[in-house]
This record gives sequence, structure tokens and C-alpha cells, in this order.
Amino acid sequence: QVQLVESGGGLVQPGGSLRLSCAASGIRISTYTMRWYRQAPGKQRDLVASITSGGSTYYQDSVKGRFTISRDNAKNTVYLQINSLKPEDAAVYYCNLLRLGIGNSWGQGTQVTVSS
Repeated sequence: QVQLVESGGGLVQPGGSLRLSCAASGIRISTYTMRWYRQAPGKQRDLVASITSGGSTYYQDSVKGRFTISRDNAKNTVYLQINSLKPEDAAVYYCNLLRLGIGNSWGQGTQVTVSS
């Protein structure tokens, strides 16, 4: 059974930084594209960043230059470095893995709160 466990969220002041982690078990992530989504209260869940098995990355326009997605296949973990946090970055951040023909796997999410 695939499990994704996010960690690293918290309360941060505007302009601060956080490093989110997503540890996978039950599957080796090395051959999969991994994604980070976020969902703010009352809003849809949006794709923030993704990284392919080959290391190619995608970022939502609003986070380009501030967020960095990375992966450590040896640790079976994906990271999201978040810098220069803005109030609009506040959300629950979810890790995602999609297996074609099987479907999505999601973590439980980690809360990021931005407040002074």
C-alpha cells in the first residue's frame, strides 16, 4: 500500500522560509513524477510544482523563483523549499503520486500558515 507522509509545515512570518518533505513508503518513487499541490480554505486544490523522474521541474507562475522542488530517490523523499513566503501561500500542502491505470495517491497534508 502506497503511503505519502508530508511534514515540515508550520507558522511562518511573511518573507520566511520552510522546507516541506514528503516521505513515500510502499513504492519506489524513482520512476514517477512527483507533485506538490496546495489547498486554501474555500478554494480548489492547485498544482504548485512537479518533478519528473529525470529531474525536470514545473512551477505554478505565482511561485516561480521562490519555490524549489527536489527529490532524493535514495531516501524515497520529495522536498519543497519555500522561500519569501507570502500570505497567499498559506494553505494545506499535499504530496501526490499518480500511477496510470491505478490512480492518485495523496498524503494527509501539512499546514502552512503565514502570519506576522
